[in-house]
Formats: sequence, structure tokens, C-alpha cells
Amino acid sequence: MSESDTPTEPDVESEPDADPEPERTTIRAGRDFEQEYRLDASEAGEFLISLGEQLRDDDELTIVTDEWELPFAFGEPVELEIDFEGRGEPELEIELELPGRTDEKAPDVE
Repeated sequence: MSESDTPTEPDVESEPDADPEPERTTIRAGRDFEQEYRLDASEAGEFLISLGEQLRDDDELTIVTDEWELPFAFGEPVELEIDFEGRGEPELEIELELPGRTDEKAPDVE
């Protein structure tokens, strides 16, 4: 059988109404959510740089993956905790806690 006699597979076209990206789940208030990652230091650094830029430039941030997004309007003060355990296997823990921003206003005084 020559190459010209070899059967070819039919061209497959994607459906025009198919959604190319699945919809993300939005994590909203009233729900608890936790996700843990094990990253190399470079990737963690890139995440922290992006997070830091959003904290510096805005009062809202959104963290996203392919599956979910977490929009968060934060307030002040931001709490930063540094915990160093130097015995045994040394470990440095850096925790950032962002309070939620409230849109409440103080009552009027008459």
C-alpha cells in the first residue's frame, strides 16, 4: 500500500458554541475556603510580588486559578506576623492577615 492509499482521518472541527474556558467558581463571603500549595521559592516569590503590588496599588485583590477566583476587598490595618523557629529544623513562617473592608458608616449624631 502506498502513502497515497493510506486512509486519512477526517478533519475534526470544534463545536462553535463550545465554551473554550470552563467557568470558575467564585468564593464569596459566608463561605470558608482553604487551599495549600507546595511551590519552589521562585514561584512563591512571583506570587508574593503580585500580591504585594495589588496591596500597594488598590484596596481590593483577586486571587485566581483555573477552577476558582477569590475577590476580596480589604481594610486596615493589615497584620503581619513573622515567626522563626530556630531549633531542630529551622523554619520561618510569615503570615499576612487582611481584615475585610466594611462599607458601613457611622450613625449621625444630632
